[in-house]
Amino acid sequence: MIVEQRIKNFEKLGLGMFVHFGMYSLFGKGEWHKHSNNVPDEEYFPHFLEFCPEKDWAEKLVQTAKKGGCKYITITTRHHDGFSLYDTRELNDFNSVTSCGRDIIREFVDECNKEGIVPFFYHTLLDWHEESYKTDFKKYLVYLRRSIEILCTNYGKIGGLWFDGMWDKWDEDWEEDALYGTIRKYQPDAMIINNTGLSLRGKTGHREIDCTTFERGRVGDIDIKEKYLASECCEIFGLHWGYAENDFAFKGLRDVIEEFVQARKYNANYLLNVGPLPSGYLRPLDKAMYEEFGRWVALYKDALYSVHTTSDFTLNGDDRDFVLKGDDGAYYMFCHGLTKSGSVNETLANGGRVDNVIKTDKKIKSITWLDNGSVVNWAKTDNGYTATVGLLPYGEAYVVRVAKIVTEN
Repeated sequence: MIVEQRIKNFEKLGLGMFVHFGMYSLFGKGEWHKHSNNVPDEEYFPHFLEFCPEKDWAEKLVQTAKKGGCKYITITTRHHDGFSLYDTRELNDFNSVTSCGRDIIREFVDECNKEGIVPFFYHTLLDWHEESYKTDFKKYLVYLRRSIEILCTNYGKIGGLWFDGMWDKWDEDWEEDALYGTIRKYQPDAMIINNTGLSLRGKTGHREIDCTTFERGRVGDIDIKEKYLASECCEIFGLHWGYAENDFAFKGLRDVIEEFVQARKYNANYLLNVGPLPSGYLRPLDKAMYEEFGRWVALYKDALYSVHTTSDFTLNGDDRDFVLKGDDGAYYMFCHGLTKSGSVNETLANGGRVDNVIKTDKKIKSITWLDNGSVVNWAKTDNGYTATVGLLPYGEAYVVRVAKIVTEN
């Protein structure tokens, strides 16, 4: 099956930052605040004039993404409340140019380009502000396509468009041929991603769609019949995508690492969300989580980007373990459950397994840990190899540890 070059390029990016930012950030109650809390139009929409991020918001955001190991950032150019972070020109004045005299997406793209980060645009399909969405759907689709045309022609080369909201009107004809045709006309190399439903993780869709999504769900195999598709796991630290002041339900760094590794096991990218404050700055906890996650990513970067699944190796140690093959020809063994042996009162664990049984037709030349370059002891057996992955010394806990396997053929 032929794989489009844009899809190959996207899969190599591996890790991205999702950014939910808009006028809803002003309220600190999540991106669905208007709808979920039944806020009347007259109490919600006038606040858009208060939206005015700090001048260096984009610089700080992109720097955090870069420290976190991200190769791309997907930002909400317009979310469901209809407020746009870009100049919507003749369409309306419900945008950041009106609120603060600035094209926020221009600032974002310029900073991404400066730092070598690929910019992606999220764009809502449903709209709580545009009247035609409720009264004249055909007219609304023209408005939507014109919005996408502006995004495709005003910011240079972009990585792709990420759509969300078609599930709001499943039975309507969204005229996808025309919508995606607009992107192909102006940005032929851009990825087209459509979040096809909150509960339909991994669902495929229109033939022009390049990637299927797993929103807040563990990635698995996808059914590829007519076209090779990429896949992407979208996750958040807490329970809300947009800034929610009283969201304390944050996951731990262990969860983030395990989710990312699970995504890469299935060739899926990992898109990890933040919801900036009204200033555009990240909360200290968001920033710290991203930067600490980036420290782990830096240890194993060779195994996380230009890699893909392989059937050349099977492992028998921990059921979660697996091997990926890099474009450099090396193989990378992901090992879970390596802990220090000792008292549970001291280590919170009683130690993990010691060996990985490796089955392969390849001839192993060497195995080394990526984090410190030390040798992994291994031996040839009648049925393959045994690698002594060992227990970690006190003071080290990687959640998932990765070793590089070099073969002779």
